[in-house]
Amino acid sequence: MSSSTAFPLSAETEPEAIVAGLVARARTAMDSFADAGQARVDEAVTALAWSLYKPEHAKHLAERAVEATGLGNVASKITKNQRKTFGTLRDLLRAKTVGIIEEDRARGIVKWAKPVGVVAAITPSTNPSATPVNKAMMALKGRNAVIIAPSPAASGITGETVDMMRAELGKIGLPEDLVQILPAPVDRALTAALMKACDLVVVTGSQNNVRGAYSSGTPAIGVGAGNVPVIIDESADLDDAAAKICASKIFDNATSCSSENAVVIPAAIYEDAIAALERAGGYLATAHKNKIQRALWPDGKLSRHLIATDADVFAEGAGLPTEAKEAKFFMVEDDGIGPGHPFSGEKLSLVLTVYKAQDWAGAKRIVRDVLNHQGKGHSTGIHTRDMARARELAAETDVVRVLVNQAHTFGNGGGFDNALPFTLSMGCGTWAGNSIDENLNWRHFINVTHLVTTIPEDRPAEEELFGGYWEKYGK
Repeated sequence: MSSSTAFPLSAETEPEAIVAGLVARARTAMDSFADAGQARVDEAVTALAWSLYKPEHAKHLAERAVEATGLGNVASKITKNQRKTFGTLRDLLRAKTVGIIEEDRARGIVKWAKPVGVVAAITPSTNPSATPVNKAMMALKGRNAVIIAPSPAASGITGETVDMMRAELGKIGLPEDLVQILPAPVDRALTAALMKACDLVVVTGSQNNVRGAYSSGTPAIGVGAGNVPVIIDESADLDDAAAKICASKIFDNATSCSSENAVVIPAAIYEDAIAALERAGGYLATAHKNKIQRALWPDGKLSRHLIATDADVFAEGAGLPTEAKEAKFFMVEDDGIGPGHPFSGEKLSLVLTVYKAQDWAGAKRIVRDVLNHQGKGHSTGIHTRDMARARELAAETDVVRVLVNQAHTFGNGGGFDNALPFTLSMGCGTWAGNSIDENLNWRHFINVTHLVTTIPEDRPAEEELFGGYWEKYGK
């Protein structure tokens, strides 16, 4: 049965009643999935992955997403639909989430994995297929059911995505109601009712939705806003750094929260680094900075007509010269950070803000100031041959992730050449008011029962614990 025709609704149906029906069906589906062994759970996860990874589905949903939302580009969304799904499946198939998942005989601890319950998954318009499938895979890995609350702007595409997941579950003989979606029209009242009725809320999207989740009364996992600043230091391979920044910046027209929004360059290599970025496809548009600002923030808010658009469309809309239409992305130099300097924030567009730092200390300070303005806790990056500097940046910067010599968009949410879990939801710690400080992964979708048995007594003498204190301060 299609998710869009699962049960009849009248216009007068209250949000709470709609959600109660969905949750009841989710719990029934969970009951029939409760005794599934690890192999069967992994079949379910693989089925969800295949429903999106399947080439014709990945392509169709990418085309529909761009057509309906106007955000990003088809080629990137196809890549995202497949790459994120494939990487997440790799991670999930390597994890044990059924029965005993850990046994520590020396400490007398045995751990059992249990479901968290019915998961409410709030998903954004920027990733209307990849994020729902990503969250559904993680939820079912823990033997949970999931109900998706899509962005209203992308509810049709997310609805198709859910239909494909449900069909694939049906094909392997599992309850389709393990994955459901709020019926259209999706609004705040319906989403709020879902967040209150479920057992766990997982939110990717606007900070309003994140705050709503945390105030819903239901345990919630929300993620923070991005605004990634990246340093190119004096030791970097400038052309390699520029190529990676370009590839990352232009992917899906900069819709990712992990897309570079600013690059910080020391004065000693500034001109050479700018030249490398230009060779990579960047257009230095500082002379047209005011035009870009007026076009991108026409009323103080980001223009829906210019965010996440192709480079030639952006150039035309911003009134840039003809030669700018051949560029892949646009660079604007700035020296200000904060509310009065819009280029210092997340731009959701092919605009990269460039800051000149006097030295290494100045570069770190600019990164911290940018993040304190917007994006604190999320991530930063550095292109360098000096790992001491990378470690110093990590030690001194309040972010969850510091990427070294990587294309940020491709590495921040997990990569095949780094050890971060694949995800589309990046936790930013208490710095951003988040409950997790890591990439959302399967571990967040299980509860753990601890069986505790006695071990030989582990009671140190008083002298062992207090001796140093007594010697220094007295008793």
